[in-house]
Amino acid sequence: MDTPTERILLVENDPAISDLIVLQALRPLGYQIQLVEDVSTALQQIDRGAPDLVMADLTLPGLNGKDLLVAMGSQGLQVPVIVIAKKGQEQKVIQAFRLGGTDYLLWPMREAEVVSAVERALKQVRERRSRQHVDLQLKETNQELQERVRELTTIFGVGRAVLSITDQHLLFDKIVEGLVFVAEADFGWLLLRDETTKTFTLAAHRNLPKAWSERMGQTLDDGINPLVALSGETLAMNGEVLQRFKVASLGRSAVVVPVKIRKEVIGLLAVVRKRDLPFDRSMLTLLEAVADYASIALVNAHLFRALQEAARSAQDGEKGRMEPVQALARVILGRLQPVMDPIERLLAGKMGTLTEDQVQTLKRTQAALEDVLKLVSQRQAAQTGSTAGRANG
Repeated sequence: MDTPTERILLVENDPAISDLIVLQALRPLGYQIQLVEDVSTALQQIDRGAPDLVMADLTLPGLNGKDLLVAMGSQGLQVPVIVIAKKGQEQKVIQAFRLGGTDYLLWPMREAEVVSAVERALKQVRERRSRQHVDLQLKETNQELQERVRELTTIFGVGRAVLSITDQHLLFDKIVEGLVFVAEADFGWLLLRDETTKTFTLAAHRNLPKAWSERMGQTLDDGINPLVALSGETLAMNGEVLQRFKVASLGRSAVVVPVKIRKEVIGLLAVVRKRDLPFDRSMLTLLEAVADYASIALVNAHLFRALQEAARSAQDGEKGRMEPVQALARVILGRLQPVMDPIERLLAGKMGTLTEDQVQTLKRTQAALEDVLKLVSQRQAAQTGSTAGRANG
């Protein structure tokens, strides 16, 4: 059987009662007993550190057990109290229960009665502590779940921004904003590789001091970035080891995550905490997820630019191919339209009398020319509409 570890405060001035409770009943079982003879001393002891159980006599001279219950209730102390009374004082026991008493013992009593009452009271103490421990664990678990939900919501928001925002500058700002929020960091920035110089330049930031933020579009050497650019691996540092690098002027904990397309590093995401609080493995995983979204954003941006250039090239090529056709149509219309007027005048008899064969021949010629003019006009109009539609699209 395990030795009890609970502390019991006994408030009793009768040696016979205290000897029975302390020496005969509880101490042999290993209970830690503190004996005081008056309520004032008992209150001082409780103020230094509340015991697990209080046993108090209701017949003490001066302040008695009921007064102790009142004092403990006014202080909001949730310590069980077993009151001790003499047989015939049951009415005082009832009053004590109304003031918050937990159990009672009537003198004279046996050791077994004392042990039984103490065990009942301490069982309640243990159960309450167990519930408090479970409640604390549930609270901590709930806080962790809320934190995970907050982080995942931010990650989801970054992913949605990647898919919906076409403005690169705005998109990069959203990514860095999400990075700083998830990391619970004070500073954050994004560096992108210049394809011409192969250097990494500042593309977006959050909360950087003026001396750093003024380098937008320029290289930003914090001391750690070159290491990550070469290794292609996430690097986190904190404490004294960070003092070797320029980034130490911002804070005491930092991490740099590479942004990669396939295995090639095309960007670097960095966050810094002012306090010396290292980034744990789960946090690094979340930051790497943000870096993956940044990679997708860069790929989408490249594809969008490529599609725009292809569309412009196609439009220019189509325009180049259609210009000769349009020119030929204009020539045909310009040559045939003037011919129609003399034919109409001949058929109207304004230029002399025609034989029936001449009239029929002119009508066939007129119909054929009208068909040609109509076909050329329709083709020209259709081509003009198609080109305008592509330009608007």
